Amino acid sequence: MYKILTFGMTNNYGGVEAVIMNYYRRFNHQKIKMDFLCTTNKVAYSTEIKKYNGKIYAIPARKKNPFRYYVAINSFFKEHAQEYDCFWVNINNLVNIDYLRLAKKYGIKKIIIHAHNSKIMEPGLKGKVREFIHECNRKKIVNYATDYWACSDEAANWFFDKDTRSNVKIIYNALNEKEYLFNSTIRNQLREQYKLKDNTVIGNIGRLSYQKNQTFLLDIFNKYLSMDKTAKLMLIGAGEEEKKLKRKVQDLKIEDNVLFLGMKSKEEVNKLYNIFDVFVFPSQFEGLGVVLLEAQANGLPILASAKRIPKMVKINNNFNFIDLDQSANYWAIKIKNNKNNRIKDENIIASNFKKTHYDIEIEAKKVEKMLITNL
Repeated sequence: MYKILTFGMTNNYGGVEAVIMNYYRRFNHQKIKMDFLCTTNKVAYSTEIKKYNGKIYAIPARKKNPFRYYVAINSFFKEHAQEYDCFWVNINNLVNIDYLRLAKKYGIKKIIIHAHNSKIMEPGLKGKVREFIHECNRKKIVNYATDYWACSDEAANWFFDKDTRSNVKIIYNALNEKEYLFNSTIRNQLREQYKLKDNTVIGNIGRLSYQKNQTFLLDIFNKYLSMDKTAKLMLIGAGEEEKKLKRKVQDLKIEDNVLFLGMKSKEEVNKLYNIFDVFVFPSQFEGLGVVLLEAQANGLPILASAKRIPKMVKINNNFNFIDLDQSANYWAIKIKNNKNNRIKDENIIASNFKKTHYDIEIEAKKVEKMLITNL
């Protein structure tokens, strides 16, 4: 049995967590055993992880209690490192590389850094400090890692210095598109539940944060309301900007048209795509954007930030890149022109996923082999 220790799962049903689980579900569990090192007591998909006999080890988060964190992480690797053949580290930046250093110190032979983002998520001075630390650690990771993975060229270029990039392998954020296919029955049921009737529904899924740029999305939606008074904006997710966004909704006097649904499970999110008429995603930056793949599997027309999101995420022809320099009114007009362009032909969607390397059944076999093959 080949044993993998995996880092990157949190209590959030987010993009990184979804990628890990999409692959994990399809690995040969007679051949591979995966355990998870986490810094949260509650872990997304924990029931499913345990179904596959995976262990979850929780240590304190560094920012909450640095002393307890350092003691716990060192003790963990000292006690358990010899149990693992591989350490698969899924991260959004290189601000903290303690995991890599200790894995190497205590003898894990294969150490993979898997890059999932293309910029520091925090704005302002805090972000600049973290960016500086990330930049310094880019040169250090060659002392610890054996393999370098990234979800896109943009993530690879930001994570790894020029001497490392030639060794980076792109791991596609593949998924099972059948789980997200449009279902008119579910759409009608949920629209009745949320009292939506024939309202145009604009959807956005993601952490409520600077990166996801929902503050601009509210401006876009406010402009769209001048064209369609009954429209609704549905925001799924939680985050540090939630209070700020709710205040802006009040200031714009659009409380009756904006629904904050909070964090939802994978199963709930899969169904909620059916409610939307168009998916709008004006992110400041993305490593890739897993929800954009899920929305495309549902056939939704999409408006997303040009130059901020990797072009390789586009699968369907009803995916539209728009520059963030364009006005909110410009985006609103694009919503009006694209809201009825959903693709409902399952064969077209399946074909598009295969052609672009996002079919999980194919990609999981490749990644499984990469995990268990030494350099």
